[in-house]
Amino acid sequence: MQNFSQLFTSKDKMFSGWCFLIFGFVFFVGFFYAAIVLKLLPPSDNALVSSMQNDRYYCFLVPLTLPIIFVAVYFHWLSMKFFKHA
Repeated sequence: MQNFSQLFTSKDKMFSGWCFLIFGFVFFVGFFYAAIVLKLLPPSDNALVSSMQNDRYYCFLVPLTLPIIFVAVYFHWLSMKFFKHA
């Protein structure tokens, strides 16, 4: 049986890596536009754009989530250290 790392060639890994980066960039730009830029534009007649302009949830979601992410990353690092040196 082949090793799992041998199943994917370096081109497949490169392609999937680029796909993840592009998806993340598009998601970030879309969220940034919806959460910040739409608030600065004049009111719109479009129902979807108007609902995003009047939204007060997502513009606060990421800034309030960042401290929790730092705590989670720290605890993940700490648990890996405990596991490694146990």
